[in-house]
Order: sequence, then structure tokens, then C-alpha cells
Amino acid sequence: MTDLQRAHAQSFGAVAAEYDAARPSYPDRLFDEIERLAGRPLKGADVLDVGAGTGIATRLLAGRGARVTAVEPSPGMAAQLHAVSPGIPLVKGSGDDLPFHDATADLITYAQAFHWTDQRRSIPEAMRVLRPGGSLALWWNVKDRETAWVAAQEDRFAAALPSYHYYGAANAIVDELSPYGLALGTATLRWERTVTVESAITDLRSKSYFAVVPAEQRERVLADERAALLAEFPDGRLVEPYRLELTVATTVRPVRPV
Repeated sequence: MTDLQRAHAQSFGAVAAEYDAARPSYPDRLFDEIERLAGRPLKGADVLDVGAGTGIATRLLAGRGARVTAVEPSPGMAAQLHAVSPGIPLVKGSGDDLPFHDATADLITYAQAFHWTDQRRSIPEAMRVLRPGGSLALWWNVKDRETAWVAAQEDRFAAALPSYHYYGAANAIVDELSPYGLALGTATLRWERTVTVESAITDLRSKSYFAVVPAEQRERVLADERAALLAEFPDGRLVEPYRLELTVATTVRPVRPV
């Protein structure tokens, strides 16, 4: 991880409240797809949600009946998670060095987080901690650039923010997983949410490419973006279209002798 990537990864603690308040959630269909691709129900599964952040995905996994433990390296994000969901087990750690014994998890999940790991370390760590037949599920919510106003917004950010990066084509992670002899499955779900312009601005505050820039520059860009969104959506409400890109990698169960 470069120094710039590390700065981005470490920026979330300061914006944990904004992250929890305004980041998008996930549709129920995502968890149906995880069950389908993993070949087992979430109910009763031992799940590690790594890079759990403020627990947006963690709570949904628990709601499906999983025995889920949140794993989060940022004290600020972990504090927000614990404040909102004190009943969810929470462990400080990262995917590059999972603080768990071998073969103790049925499923390891990364919601919007796998790109913050060193995949030369995080993939073998997941394989170590998963039980035979267990699965690694990785997913990303990305705004759909096929929508004109989203593409225009991305262009504005690329021009105004020096470290802006659009996270697209997330299923390219398959190339990183292929050498490990895993059964790989992917799915892309389209969904949308309706939010106010102010909520959209709060969401942007939680993005690492905003959190790492000086405050004066950040506020100027956000003010310009608020004006652009209000010009596009004068009633103050907008529909955000998303592509949810999912990859599930399942370990092979050992063949028992007859």
C-alpha cells in the first residue's frame, strides 16, 4: 500500500458519523445471491465481516440469522459501530492479519473494503481462517455511470480532487483469486435509493477522497457540488442508481474416502 493509499484508508475514523448516517445500505437480493453462490444459508453461519466500518453490512448479516463478528481496524469507525450496535461482537483487526484461529469461519465478507487490503496477504489469510467449503464474499456499491448526472458528477470530482478514483469493474478481483483454486461466482445487481441533496452531500463527506483534502478545499468542492445537484434536482431530492458488484470465492471441501 502506498503512502497515499494508507492516508485514504486511515481517513475514515474522522468521518465515522457521516459514514453511518448517509452511506447507502444494501438490498435484500445481495444476501440471496451470497447464499446462492456460497451454496449455504446465512442463518446459523459463523461470519467475519472484515473492514466492517460502522456496521452497515454487519447488521444486515446478523438480521439474516448469521453469527457475525465485526472486524475493524479504525478506532473511530469501531466506536461508531459499537455505539449503534453494542450487541454485535467487535474485534480490532485487519484482513491482512486476521486475529482468528484456523478454520473457524463459514463466511468472510468484505463490504466496500477489500481494496484496502494487501491481497497477497488478505487472500491467504481468508483461506486460513475459512473452514473447508467456506466462502469469501466481496462486494462494492458503485454509482452507475450510465446515468448522465452521475457521469457528470464523476467528471467534476476527477477535475477538482487530486486523489479521486472511481471504483468500477470490481469483479476484476476474480483475476486475483483465480490462482487459489477456488470456485468463483459473480453477480451484478442494479438498485437505487432516493435521498435528499443534503444527505448526498453528507455521504460525500464520508468518502476518503474528500476526507484527505484540506478543509477549505473540501468545503469549496462540496459547495459547488451542492449547487450542481440543486440545479439538476430543484426539489432537493434525487434518485441514486447503483451497480452492486459481488464476487464469492468458495474453498473446496476435502473428499472423504469411501
